[in-house]
Amino acid sequence: MSDQFPTYRAQMEYVCLGCGARHPIDELLYTCPSCGGVFLLEDTTFDKLKEHGGAYWRNLFDSRAATRNTALRGVFRFYELMAPVLEQEDILYLGEGNTPVVDGAPELQKKLNASFAFKNDGQNPSASFKDRGMACAYSYLRALVRKHGWDEVLTICASTGDTSAAAALYGAYVGYPIKTAVLLPQGKVTPQQLSQPLGSGATVLEVPGVFDDCMKVVEHLAEHYRVALLNSKNSWRILGQESYAYEVAQWFNWDLAGKVLFVPVGNAGNITAVMSGLLKMRRLGIISDLPRLFGVQSEHADPVWRYYSKPKAERVYNPVTVRPSVAQAAMIGNPVSFPRVKALVDAYEAAGGEFGVVQVTEQAIMDATILANRHGHIVCTQGGECLAGLLKAREEGRVAAGEKAGSIRRRTRSSLRDSRICILPIRSRRNTASRPTRASPIGLRWWSMPPRRRGSPLRSLPGPPQRLSPSAWNLPENDYCLDRAVSKREKSRCRESLGGVRKQEPQGFPVVSQNT
Repeated sequence: MSDQFPTYRAQMEYVCLGCGARHPIDELLYTCPSCGGVFLLEDTTFDKLKEHGGAYWRNLFDSRAATRNTALRGVFRFYELMAPVLEQEDILYLGEGNTPVVDGAPELQKKLNASFAFKNDGQNPSASFKDRGMACAYSYLRALVRKHGWDEVLTICASTGDTSAAAALYGAYVGYPIKTAVLLPQGKVTPQQLSQPLGSGATVLEVPGVFDDCMKVVEHLAEHYRVALLNSKNSWRILGQESYAYEVAQWFNWDLAGKVLFVPVGNAGNITAVMSGLLKMRRLGIISDLPRLFGVQSEHADPVWRYYSKPKAERVYNPVTVRPSVAQAAMIGNPVSFPRVKALVDAYEAAGGEFGVVQVTEQAIMDATILANRHGHIVCTQGGECLAGLLKAREEGRVAAGEKAGSIRRRTRSSLRDSRICILPIRSRRNTASRPTRASPIGLRWWSMPPRRRGSPLRSLPGPPQRLSPSAWNLPENDYCLDRAVSKREKSRCRESLGGVRKQEPQGFPVVSQNT
């Protein structure tokens, strides 16, 4: 039974959260043509699933954990709860989903007097939780391409790193007729983040400003041209990210009583998906209790916290101007999914759940990230943000010492500096562009890529680090070993020994700063 593709097919519609209008799903739609509101996808035949009790669904999803059916191995293991209109041939699987929940280190739990665990979504193909949504969005797009016979489709997204990496990866896998373009805020992404979409062959464009400026361009294109928008305005992406909630529930044997979830909030797509997934399971009796749910935002980008920090009668939503933050991926001042948050929070609380938002300082994010990494957890700054949120909630008395907490550990390749892994080759210490130029906010140092001259084209990484030569990077021949040579003869021997292979020296790995 676990290997058989489901026969259930739903009737799904776009539902506008602004005017309530309903639209069919056979075209690319991201905002309501009538009022411009954002959509939620609704299965109008969902009640048919209630013919089976909660035990049936729990057993079915547990049995699929061992399936050999590729279409059901990833996030579509929960097919009936996500996009049950897709055919088996449309479903895309790159190994996303099924990421582990890792208990906090015993010493760390003891130090913090808290029982908690991380959901390690860094083990997805692009090292980001965004792969969950992309698997669903691209599967739906493949279905549309097959139905309409389109010979060319452009997918596009605005990103601070994670979304672009996932979109480019899945677009490259699907191939013709899909082409991928990503927009990044100029100077706001790391070389590691830039290397991922370039390495997957996507067209990468830099836009002056911040993420919100990139998003305006993407929204304009989606409104006036036939392009597939892959940001969280895409309701199909939200469906894919619901799998996070399903996997958490399954990991805890479908018992979420007394649990607390902390989710970092940027564009608010993930916390939207988590709420939606939890509510679906509650409606079907798969879970009997809703966990307490907290969003976490930095004080430098906190529009959702500002809204929910006020009494209900005084709440007015206003976008904010973001300030630089170590949690770069969450630096969004006007999240496009906020209308979804409002609608789903009301439904969540009506069903007996509890929702809140915690604001944390930049220093708290840095301290929590360091603390987690020094106890064996490879976390990015968004993961540190969640841990800081737990500590802040404890401080405010919103979470008791006996409650069990879990958070998303969004380890991404954009945060490889946080994981003490070096992916770039060593370059000369005399070359100011290639030495450890600065300390990261969490006290780590790393080797940076040579800066790109203004107006020069973007370049992809030219191959694995161990096979790069100085000429491949367009660098002078002052390689690391040449830098240490003291005579012309010795330098000559070094040049000959390189032979186009860059030797990996221990000094190339990041070192922990003692002055953090």
